[in-house]
Amino acid sequence: MNQQIIVNIKDRILQAINIVIVTHTNPDGDAIGSSLGFYLFLLKFNPNAKIKVIVPNDFPSFLKWMPAIKDILIYQGNEKAATLEIHEADLCFCLDFNSLKRTDKLSSFLEVSKAYKILIDHHPQPDTNFDTMISNIASSSTSELIYDVIHALSGNQVMDTEIASCLYVGIMTDTGSFSYSCRRPETYLVVAELIRIGIDSELIHRRIYDTYSVNRMRLLGFCLSERMKVLNEFHTAYIYLTKDDLTRFNHQNGDTEGVVNYALSIEGIVLAVLFTEKEDKIRISMRSKGDFSVNDFARSHFQGGGHKNASGGDSFISMNDTLKYFESVLKNYQEELITVNLKEVNVTI
Repeated sequence: MNQQIIVNIKDRILQAINIVIVTHTNPDGDAIGSSLGFYLFLLKFNPNAKIKVIVPNDFPSFLKWMPAIKDILIYQGNEKAATLEIHEADLCFCLDFNSLKRTDKLSSFLEVSKAYKILIDHHPQPDTNFDTMISNIASSSTSELIYDVIHALSGNQVMDTEIASCLYVGIMTDTGSFSYSCRRPETYLVVAELIRIGIDSELIHRRIYDTYSVNRMRLLGFCLSERMKVLNEFHTAYIYLTKDDLTRFNHQNGDTEGVVNYALSIEGIVLAVLFTEKEDKIRISMRSKGDFSVNDFARSHFQGGGHKNASGGDSFISMNDTLKYFESVLKNYQEELITVNLKEVNVTI
């Protein structure tokens, strides 16, 4: 990590009066984990500063046990308070997103904010409208990057089990419990250090993955039995959910988290997609195996992006038209999908 950047960040933190930490809309485990972990660190590192974590909208209920979770300010429903915090900030940390537009309605306030903006993120192709950037697409998660930043700033002198637990949540959820985006040995060295500090990794796993409601389980079954389509000729499977489907199962924020991975787990499937109907758009979650880039696919067809094997996008036409369009463009990728599948089958472990 660039030592000059770390010195600059350290000086900025120690001189700051009002610090805000912001993350992307629909915050996931890595967004919340990295934000809370860094927040708890900053409270110790500069106890004289006012520090606030701001998220654009609510987050899944399975994250609401986390340390300091009640300190988060949710913009949706608290618009005046959140915008005031951003207006008064002299230092702003932007975590787990590569473009201000990923913060939805917060973006317009962040764009005009006079705060010094520091990006810490692991998504490809970050925008350049940040004052300082720590961007590493090789990192498993933003939480892993936050660990590196904390270590560089303090040598882990202020690291405790609460900070470590938050960072572990981010790393674990952004790697699918260490099933993807975790090929670097550095990731496991960080996790080993978090465990050494004293986190209860088994308890954290249970709190994240063993807290499904009955409705969420029934929704998952419905997804797989009634709303999944397998396109063997394209090595693709997709699941779609309408607003009526979500209402039927009393959908709560986070209930569709991880559903797309079930489609990807089918033998021979290279590309898996979840289409979820929202009030004003179709939200699209994509996963892939091997060299098939859903980042490129999402950017080309659905105004989105993300990681090579995990990305998202949006469609602003009806569900039926979105699915028809998706199936039509797959024809352009059939040869690539077949090639990737053959490589997956013949890979030597």
